[in-house]
Formats: sequence, structure tokens, C-alpha cells
Amino acid sequence: MKKFLAILMAMLLLGMATLAGAEAPQGTPPGDPPTGDFGGGPGGTPPDGTPPGDPPSGDFGGGNGDTPPDGAPSNFGGGNGGPGGGFGGGPGGSSADITYTAATEITAADTQTDGTYTSDTVDESSLIINTDAAVTITNPIVSKTGDSNGGDNCNFYGLNAAVLVMGGSTTVIAGGTITSDADGANGVFSYGGNGGQNGAAGDGTTVIISDATITTTGNGSGGIMTTGGGTTYANNLTVETSGRSSAAIRTDRGGGTVVVDGGSYTTNGLGSPAIYSTADITVSNATLTSNLSEGVCIEGKNSITLENCDLTSNNTQTNGNATFLDTIMIYQSMSGDADSGTSAFTMTGGSLTSLSGHLFHVTNTHAIITLNGVELINQGSDILLSICADGWNGASNIAELNAINQQLMGTILVGDDSTFTLTLTDGSTFEGTFSGEITNAKGTEVSAELGTVSVTLDDTSTWTLTADTYVTEFTGSLENVISNGYTLYVNGTAVH
Repeated sequence: MKKFLAILMAMLLLGMATLAGAEAPQGTPPGDPPTGDFGGGPGGTPPDGTPPGDPPSGDFGGGNGDTPPDGAPSNFGGGNGGPGGGFGGGPGGSSADITYTAATEITAADTQTDGTYTSDTVDESSLIINTDAAVTITNPIVSKTGDSNGGDNCNFYGLNAAVLVMGGSTTVIAGGTITSDADGANGVFSYGGNGGQNGAAGDGTTVIISDATITTTGNGSGGIMTTGGGTTYANNLTVETSGRSSAAIRTDRGGGTVVVDGGSYTTNGLGSPAIYSTADITVSNATLTSNLSEGVCIEGKNSITLENCDLTSNNTQTNGNATFLDTIMIYQSMSGDADSGTSAFTMTGGSLTSLSGHLFHVTNTHAIITLNGVELINQGSDILLSICADGWNGASNIAELNAINQQLMGTILVGDDSTFTLTLTDGSTFEGTFSGEITNAKGTEVSAELGTVSVTLDDTSTWTLTADTYVTEFTGSLENVISNGYTLYVNGTAVH
């Protein structure tokens, strides 16, 4: 630990003047991670209803008046986030409108070891670090109770968080335990100061946290939270959340950059994926588990990259506007929490296990999915991917799946209002078919006819049919299509 801190502090001192004043665009780290241990990696009007991760309307206001689902609390507002993103309240104001209070506040360069930071007061953090200087906290014990009704002020700006870092500080947290048992109380919050403006630069606020245990139990209480153009580097954390809308790795309006290497990240609540992205997030060598919700969710023009991770999801209950059960959800809610544009999910190595529902689901956005040598285990259904209408509108349903040295199996559902492109390269295989007959988890027919489908095979890849199959366009050698007793139709003509 001493060696780790010495390396960190030496590098921080060398680059502090730059970090304190640098303004990086959203999604661009203000430099390489401080050590090699962290791995690499790269407001509109909402429609009727709420995104899937938002609690229903209620005492906190700002919701859309939806009736709470069975078993859901009645005192949480509609919010604007997706699964794991939203918690109460209508659109928040500015961080400048918030009066921050803390049991302990650090406002200058400091180093503290074995400290205890405790708050049981509503809307008061246990520890706030608000400075543009370097701060190091070693082996802290942090405890936060006291529910908040601050809604989006908790989501966007860090009100009531157990630990809040802001003001441009580069803060190192090494070891320790951080416990939050309150609503609206994220574990460790990195707020980059851009006021929740998507695409705007942050103020350089950077959290570097390693070897810590973070546990949250309240609703709207993520594990590590990044917004406003902030940056978070996390190494070897143990994070577990139990509340609703409480992703283990969580972001919200204003985006930022998150790089995670190693550790375990587990969620147990409704609308609480292991990762929720309105930012650029890279996770390597980690175990990710969602016991009730999607495994990961990307909203709008943002990304998640997984490298050598093991991800398991058991999404057994729909939430908010969502009408499908799925493990990887990519969508746009039109709430203003994320810009519209191309969403990206990239996974290399590791395993992806779906215990319930579709493996991938795309709606109301343009999504590019890239899989390279991933072990896919779909125990929930035979649906590899669905792209179709769901509980949101305002954008097109477009998905691209790029398979590199990848084995794919199952049915791909493409709604009549949707466009899908499949590209197989580097020895990839697909054993499956396409269908436009889609019924959601609520039993409602969503589509009866196949949308636009294009398939491309390189010379090293094969496609084995599992039914008579219709596509709009095919590129490649028909010799690489194994008919298996079925017929392939391209633009209405039988070709194989």
C-alpha cells in the first residue's frame, strides 16, 4: 500500500498544475491513469411514462404520474435516468443552487489516515472534498444515514452522498469501508462541475479509489457515481447495492469518464444494473452481477467497454417504461440525461450470462455492438438480440452487431420499424435465424413482420440456418451459408 501511494503521489505532484486547470471533452480522461493497475480503455421533453430504472411518481414530484408497479415504493418521483440512473424528483437545477453540508469538509490539500466520517443528517454528506488541490484519504471508515428528498440534486450533483469529491480535486482513496444506508446517498461521487451539460468539459475533478469496500442499501444510491464531466479510476473494489435505481457503477447527467480494473460489483435492486452509462465507461478484469435487473444499460450517445469481465444478469421484472426482459439494454429515453447519437457496447473476452430474457435489447437509438471472443451463455431464452419499439419514441431503432472470432447462437428479432446489420469476421459463426414476430414480456404484440436485415460474412466465417430465413441484403459467399435443410431468401428471392 505504501508503495502504491508513493507512486500515485509522485505522479500527481508532477501533473497537478495541469490537472487542476485542464478541461477535457466529455469521455476523454485528463491523462493516463496514475498507475498501470487501472487498465486501459478508451434536454428534451420526456415522452409519456418513465425510463425503466426510474421509480414511479410520488411525493418527490417531477415524475410522470405513472402508477407504481407492484411492490414499488410510492414516494419516489419519476426522475430522468434509466435503469440505475434515475431517482426521484423532476429536472434538477444547478449545483450552484445547492447548499452542500458535510460532517467533515476538506477545502485544501490534505492527507488523512484511519479517519472516521459519519453523518445521520438529511442532505448532509459524511465527507465532502471541495478543492482544486490533491487530497489523499487512506483506510477511511465512512458511514452515511439520513434519507434525502433531493431527487435529481442527488443524481446530478452529489447531494447527500457518503463521499462527494468536487471543485477540481484529484482525490486518492486507498482502502477502507464506505457504507450508505439512506435514500439518495451514493457511495463515492465524482462531480466534474459542468452543471449537468452533456458534452461539456469538466473541471478536472478526479477520484482514484482502490481496495475499498462500498455498500449501499437505499434507493437511488449507487456504488461509485460520476457526473458533470467528472473522472473516476477504480481498482479492485468490492461494491454491493441493494436499493432501487442503484447501479454499482453509475453515471448520470453531464457524463464523464470511468475506468475500472478488477473487483466485484453486485446489485440486488429493481432498476439497478451492474453498470449504468450516460458516460464513457471501461471495465476490465471484473466480476459484474445483477440479481434482479439488466446487467448493463447504455443511454444515448455513450459507451461501455468490457475487457475480460464475467457478467451475469437475472432480469426477472420489468420496470418503468421497459416492456422487455434483457441483459444488455441500449436505449434513449429522450429525458435529457444523455445526448442522442450512436451508442456503443464493446466486449472482448470474458463471459456474458443471461439468466432471464433476451441477451441484447436495442430500442430508440442507433447501437453498435462489438463482440470479440466472448463466451455467451443465454439460459433465459433463445433470443440473441431484439431490436424493436419499446416504451420510448423519438428516434429510430438501428442496431449493428459486429462479431470477431465470435460464436453466436439464437434468434435475432428485428421489428418492422427497425434496421439491423450483422457482420461476421475472423472465424465467427452464427447458428440462427431472423424473425419479425415479436411479443414483449407483458404479452403485447410489438411487431408482426421482419424489418430491414443485412448480413455480411467474410471468407472465414459461417452462418448455419435454423429455419427458412429472409434478409434484405446478403454479402459474402453462399458457400459459407450452411442451409441445414432450410432456405435463405434475399430480398424475396430464394438463393440457397
